[in-house]
Amino acid sequence: MSTSASSVSSPRRVLVIPHGGRPDLADITARAIKKLQAAGITVRMLSVDSERYEQLGVEVREPHVAAADCELALVFGGDGTILRSAYLVRGHNVPLLGVNLGHMGFLAESDPENLPAVIAAVVNRSYSVERRMALDLSVFYPDGTQTSGWALNEVSIEKASRERMIELVVAIDDEPLSAWAADGLVCSTPTGSTAYAWSAGGPVVWPDVEALVVVPISAHALFSRPLVIGPNSEIDFEVVADSPAAVAWCDGGRMIDVPPGARLEVRRSPKTTLLARLHSAPFTDRLVAKFNLPVGGWRGRTVKGDSAR
Repeated sequence: MSTSASSVSSPRRVLVIPHGGRPDLADITARAIKKLQAAGITVRMLSVDSERYEQLGVEVREPHVAAADCELALVFGGDGTILRSAYLVRGHNVPLLGVNLGHMGFLAESDPENLPAVIAAVVNRSYSVERRMALDLSVFYPDGTQTSGWALNEVSIEKASRERMIELVVAIDDEPLSAWAADGLVCSTPTGSTAYAWSAGGPVVWPDVEALVVVPISAHALFSRPLVIGPNSEIDFEVVADSPAAVAWCDGGRMIDVPPGARLEVRRSPKTTLLARLHSAPFTDRLVAKFNLPVGGWRGRTVKGDSAR
């Protein structure tokens, strides 16, 4: 779903997030900061990122309040940086606009050479906003304690060591579905269907489709195909008591230890993630560009003599 980006409170403030491990990004980040400030926009940064830019007069905040009162988060990096940034803006209703400086850059909206156009779009608020589904994870331990996590792309449970597969029992909407001895399991949103779930053999799901994807990883079972289920379905999986220990990952960046006997619950999160979009190109074009798909034989619907269409 798209919404307008026109109603933003004053004064204007943008959170700028560069890839923390890339000193070579300092120049492009500094240029962006100066252009935003020249347009009267206050630039805010995380304290961990601000050392190189303090002379530019940026605001500095700690992660848990960095996105508060910002109209946008401008991210310089790849998909990993954007996923980490999604955690920072969660709950603040702040859209992410990514400038791709990684490899795939599926979540990014532009490239560094288009920085002037990106800054112009931010200054003029000429972007749309898409709402993307996210996941909430709850982990219940055998001793009665519990913990939680959150993900934009996927929640995965994986074996903690190489020697043995983990043993899982999976239920959908509180009905047991199957037991798998596997390397793990991926629960994905449509946004994450082109990430880990896709690498594990799952389907590509268009972002406007409301669904959840469950993909077993190298399961030893006849029934081990990827599953596409309703967006409000409840996905539960248990690590059987005599299974090796496992680990759960949220977007591949936040790890939770999962001992034998633990139960994990994955649900659609009530909090969506907002992605700013500069272009109206369809998702098909993004797939073709990012995966370099061959489309050379396509003639289109307007070929002469093809009146049946």
